[in-house]
Amino acid sequence: MTFINALDNLYGWFRKIAEWLQPPFLLAIRLYWGWQFWQTGTGKLSDISKVVDFFTSLNIPMPVFNAYFVAYLETIGGLLLILGLGARLISLPLVVNMIVAYITADREALKSIFSDQEKFYNAAPFTFLLASLIIFLFGAGALSLDAVIQWYVKKRKQAGATSAA
Repeated sequence: MTFINALDNLYGWFRKIAEWLQPPFLLAIRLYWGWQFWQTGTGKLSDISKVVDFFTSLNIPMPVFNAYFVAYLETIGGLLLILGLGARLISLPLVVNMIVAYITADREALKSIFSDQEKFYNAAPFTFLLASLIIFLFGAGALSLDAVIQWYVKKRKQAGATSAA
């Protein structure tokens, strides 16, 4: 066996281990950050007048509507992430929500993305944004309702193709 073949075999094992770890990693991301979104959203709903006042102070248009919208988005979005149901679909509005949070409430942190990265990634929206982006880009993973639905649809299509033939 040549050195290149040995490296190729080693890398093949490395990839298999990484691929094996992907579903539990995505599950952990979904469970933890889904729970965080749910808690944040329900916290906003429990004292919505405070959120409305905060949005008003930031000059966000239609502060009452947007306070409820964000609170329900985070609450329902968090539950959907936990379940892994429509995870990619719900992660997109959550990404937009966190970008808007940066623009409106953490503008200084956003402006310092290149000059003071620590300020940027220590801002409250950062980890929520990162988790939402991970789920948007990689999906909910094999340990999710999305995967169960995908398996079921594929099985039904195969059964339909078999009976049609």
